[in-house]
Amino acid sequence: MTQRCETILPAKSWDQAQATDTVLIDFDRRHRRRILLTTESGAALLLDLPHATRLRDGDGLVTATGIVRVQARPEPLAEIHAHSDAELIRIAWHLGNRHLPVQLLRDKIRIRRDHVIEDMVEQLGGHVDIIDAPFDPEAGAYAGGHSHSHDDDDDHDHHH
Repeated sequence: MTQRCETILPAKSWDQAQATDTVLIDFDRRHRRRILLTTESGAALLLDLPHATRLRDGDGLVTATGIVRVQARPEPLAEIHAHSDAELIRIAWHLGNRHLPVQLLRDKIRIRRDHVIEDMVEQLGGHVDIIDAPFDPEAGAYAGGHSHSHDDDDDHDHHH
């Protein structure tokens, strides 16, 4: 029998010890309106929301039988650090200028593996460590209910 989820509890708004199961989802599959998932225990779970929502690590998917915790699946990433905050800010500016999804941590930045970008970071004075870790990038300026993509079919111009 397939469980159904129509309600999401944001991460940190619920006691994760209450989770009855977990779904492990990579970044590409965490922005959805409707998707069939398989939990870690092997149960089928249908996410069925009124509009596309970005799932974050730690969110709770409410079902009739309990709460299923969303866990970000580890994926190949480049973890960037620099000798100074100023260098790291400069690197962050260049990454943002390329519209790359980035995860900002205390003293480092994570991006998806991309050898061209990794070379650019090193040319800017940064250092890159290759890791496997959950990727939970910043939602961005369009996260508040309006989804934005450069591969959309709408008729608006992008002024940069």
